Amino acid sequence: IREDAIPIRDEVRGAAEILGIDPLYVANEGKLVAFVAEDDAEAVLAALRSHPLGADAAIVGEVRPEPPGLVFMHTAFGGSRVVDMLIGDPLPRIC
Repeated sequence: IREDAIPIRDEVRGAAEILGIDPLYVANEGKLVAFVAEDDAEAVLAALRSHPLGADAAIVGEVRPEPPGLVFMHTAFGGSRVVDMLIGDPLPRIC
């Protein structure tokens, strides 16, 4: 996953910074993460972007066979880190 490719609205990013939490670990209702064959990715992206609610759709990464079971984030600072599974919830659900 490329951190700088993830579409996060400025107000969400700002609120997360104030609260000291990672926006990737907060409930996001109405969002979609799709794993699509590389040959189909551009067509799927175009279809998503053709709808007003999909205007910010983006390709944010790729699946690689090694190492199995791990997700890596290429950070905006040029580093790399493992994206761990969430344990607990940083914010209580309001809905």
